[in-house]
Amino acid sequence: MADKFLRHKQPWTSDEIQKLHRLAAKGMSLKALSKALTRSEESIQARAKQDGLKVSKLR
Repeated sequence: MADKFLRHKQPWTSDEIQKLHRLAAKGMSLKALSKALTRSEESIQARAKQDGLKVSKLR
């Protein structure tokens, strides 16, 4: 688990933000977004809330 999220506390790049917006619009679950962006679910939730995105909580 320690090496799963090497990006801990790293700033979001504009490419990652665009990808998050695209994938969230397709209705991807939080877990799937986490894997696709190699970020924690908490990080995804925080960024989605900051950007006003709705993220499916299906697991």
